[in-house]
Amino acid sequence: MAIEIRKVQTRKELHRFIRFNYEFYKDNPYSVPDLYEDAKATFSKKKNPAFEFCEAEYWLAYKDGELAGRVAGIINHRANETWGKLAVRFGWIDYVDDLEVSRQLIDAVKAWGREKGMTTIEGPLGFTDMDAEGMLIEGFDELSTIATIYNHAYYPKHMELLGFEKAIDWVERKIYIPKEVPEKHKRIARIVKEKFNLHVRKLTKRSEAYENNLAHRIFALVNEAYAPLFGYSKMTDRQIDGYVKSYIPILDLRMVSIVEDADDNIVAVGISMPSMSHALQKAKGKLFPMGWWHLLKALKWKHDKMLDLLIIAVKPEYQGKGVNALLFDDLIPVYNEMGFEYAESNPELEMNEKVQGQWQYFENIQHKRRRCYTAKL
Repeated sequence: MAIEIRKVQTRKELHRFIRFNYEFYKDNPYSVPDLYEDAKATFSKKKNPAFEFCEAEYWLAYKDGELAGRVAGIINHRANETWGKLAVRFGWIDYVDDLEVSRQLIDAVKAWGREKGMTTIEGPLGFTDMDAEGMLIEGFDELSTIATIYNHAYYPKHMELLGFEKAIDWVERKIYIPKEVPEKHKRIARIVKEKFNLHVRKLTKRSEAYENNLAHRIFALVNEAYAPLFGYSKMTDRQIDGYVKSYIPILDLRMVSIVEDADDNIVAVGISMPSMSHALQKAKGKLFPMGWWHLLKALKWKHDKMLDLLIIAVKPEYQGKGVNALLFDDLIPVYNEMGFEYAESNPELEMNEKVQGQWQYFENIQHKRRRCYTAKL
């Protein structure tokens, strides 16, 4: 059976690259498609600020003339400099259950990486940590989220057969929302608030997010808090501008909690939103003709019982001191008032003990696991 690997070079080929995942998983009840318009912007050198420090190529695999797979090759020069390595990333990888297809896709990324002077390959990873990352290795019968990748169970088997090893794992939890704030969190919240002279700030109107550069300061805190995490490269000002423009208009401000000190410096932030998983499935990954209606409905009027925890970030000098309790103390009553029953943590590094430890006082299930693989070139 003939297998051909073609580099994406035209708009039509890029369209095929983006939509392959949707077509491949359109009958799968657990897969959540990317929004086509967002994906187009992600792969555009003009629209994605990550191209200021990244370069990328994309490939499609054809088997007997039929589209059978895709992969992106990415070099994040900022991350490589930060972490002292020469790594080419593979991402947005999908393939039929044929080892030769997956092998040739990976070989295309490897060959390009060698041309660029790289010595290792790792993935699945995106341009930055704000892209979905990690290959699902547990939880194939669990609904995916807007921030994660779904893949068939045979994918990781191919990675092992191709000589890849584990670089790192992320775990995901389903966290059941208690009817009341746990007494321990109430007590810790009171102690921490008094000890460090902290207060919780709630936004009452969207314009407040732009006052005194607040939204940008939130993302600056994320940069600071996430800096030690695996493969992280700090967001540039242009990237932050893009996230502020994308997220602030759609957030329900009740689901945003900001902790500040006596001088109104941001110490911690918790940002969540109603799950968009079912809405994206109904929208078939497109805004038009009626996809926007499903998304707007899920955001504004009839949301699922599930919410997504998008960002929890604490300033490094306050980590491990109970500041998270202030976020829970504020948000749990909001979640109950809005009718949510459980939250999806989204991927968290298994080795991040501070993050994993915060869930011990809640009923929760670790129901998914995903992996970043690595190999020498």
